[in-house]
Amino acid sequence: MSFEVIPAIDIQGGKAVRLRQGRAEDATVFSDSPLDVAKRFAAAGAARIHVVDLDGAFLGKPVNFEIIRRIAAAVDVPVQVGGGVRNFEIASRYMGAGVSRVILGTSAVRNPEEVLRITKAYPGKVAASIDARDGKVAIRGWVEMTGVIAVDLARRMEKIGISCFIYTDISRDGMMSGPNFGSIGEFAKGLSTPVIASGGVSALADVEKLLAMEGEGVCGAIIGRALYDGSITLADALRLEKQ
Repeated sequence: MSFEVIPAIDIQGGKAVRLRQGRAEDATVFSDSPLDVAKRFAAAGAARIHVVDLDGAFLGKPVNFEIIRRIAAAVDVPVQVGGGVRNFEIASRYMGAGVSRVILGTSAVRNPEEVLRITKAYPGKVAASIDARDGKVAIRGWVEMTGVIAVDLARRMEKIGISCFIYTDISRDGMMSGPNFGSIGEFAKGLSTPVIASGGVSALADVEKLLAMEGEGVCGAIIGRALYDGSITLADALRLEKQ
């Protein structure tokens, strides 16, 4: 899996927003039309688009499904979706809507049997989102901390067919303070499955540093707030990807 720069669209209340450290009450609205944002990212040359149903993550079921279906239908690049994908039925619904990869988070902790059912039905199309604070996993849209060690959970998920991991250091997400490169590297080196880094990317230098970690198992970088506030342009980040 070659390194990918992946722009992110977080949807809350039908709008494209960014949260700080996952707090629903600390949201900034960047666009009233997530569909328009997705079209812009695709037109700019993104190889993949990352979409999260934030309302779904908090409620445990799809809330913005129709918007996401329209995004998948409108762009000619793969769309990966997380947020409220808690069971086989929801995963199948998204796959039927043209999504290329579903991202499981809470279910990886709470219901590994369901994860296995999904990976068997959709081999190579299931990612696990491991969201951690101080090395321990948070679930349910980050509102619940567990005592589960992130890399231990990931190793269990590797055994049941997860094709890649999305690793987020919650303390850095939306804060524009740079990724926690140490924890990302430690996590990726402990696994044989590729890892996409998420959270805190705020400058092109961050992308360069993650790209240099490709040999450690880092296969991509998800960029959110930095694209919306102009700290990074997608065109510049994609040029790094292709070097």
